[in-house]
Amino acid sequence: MTVAWVFDDVFLAHRPLSPHPERPERARAIAEALAAADVDGRGLRLPARPAKSDEILRVHRTAYLEDLLRQVPGRQGWLDADTYFSERSWDAALAAAGAATDLALAALDGRALRGFAAVRPPGHHAEADRAMGFCLLNNVAIAAAAARAAGAARVAIVDWDVHHGNGTQAIFWDDPTVLYLSSHQYPFYPGSGAASETGGAGAGRTTINVPLPAGAGDAEYAAAFDEVFAPALRGFRPDLILVSAGFDAYENDPLAGMRVTADGYRRMAEVLRQVADEVAGGRLACVLEGGYDLHGLAACAAVTFEVLAAPETPRPAPAGPARILEAARANLEATKRALAGAWGL
Repeated sequence: MTVAWVFDDVFLAHRPLSPHPERPERARAIAEALAAADVDGRGLRLPARPAKSDEILRVHRTAYLEDLLRQVPGRQGWLDADTYFSERSWDAALAAAGAATDLALAALDGRALRGFAAVRPPGHHAEADRAMGFCLLNNVAIAAAAARAAGAARVAIVDWDVHHGNGTQAIFWDDPTVLYLSSHQYPFYPGSGAASETGGAGAGRTTINVPLPAGAGDAEYAAAFDEVFAPALRGFRPDLILVSAGFDAYENDPLAGMRVTADGYRRMAEVLRQVADEVAGGRLACVLEGGYDLHGLAACAAVTFEVLAAPETPRPAPAGPARILEAARANLEATKRALAGAWGL
């Protein structure tokens, strides 16, 4: 098989204590969309197994894991003003991290080059010692660290969630073997992700942020991917590309102010599929983060899966004249200046 996918009812067991945008219906909407796309007939379904303590502790601190084990399993409450837990949230969080990890390992060992994991709770805001932004464990960071431990020399993480992945950035800030690239609404929650944030002194500019203004849509994201992300990925030459696949930059999402359509997400996935096929042996794995308009979430996840499952490398449509918001153009140029020629930019 060339494509794998993960969904499990355990992801529905993480239930809010009151009305909340991060709700079980999110995972159900994606599962229904994938079923309509005949996911079973086109890919390998991986079981959602719990992440192991040693996998978690590659990115999270021991004291933090111990605190979660004391507070969360079998209980309900809040870890911060946004981040709830219910009786089975710990089961879901472990399964989300384990699913992301197995998707990455499947790409490395050849079981499936590409994949999509419809998991929750999301993960990219979780820091080494802190839950935040609906996130308990940093699923993609745990997967990236597992890939490195399994022999991948370099791993890239592309984060197209509308919110900056502060947790992922912080975890790999000083790590030259993990390239973190994020396009996000800025300024916006959680407040990080300026163009000037390029990684620790010894990391060699392995953090790349393209902050975009509210109102940015398909054209602005196409410019970010064509002008910054694709060249940087080709320069870095990762063994594996992971995607923090949030769909909350969708035009109707209630938590953000962007205007990306399903076609915009399709093109982003096509660019990454093309680059992965060129420099990463085709290895590309997407892990769900945000996305809170159920119709948009289902549609964008479905087109992403279609790109992953396509039998041939897609050719992204030309972006056309670079007529984008002035603030977006200014921020793109700020990113290029901050990188100072790194990765051939």
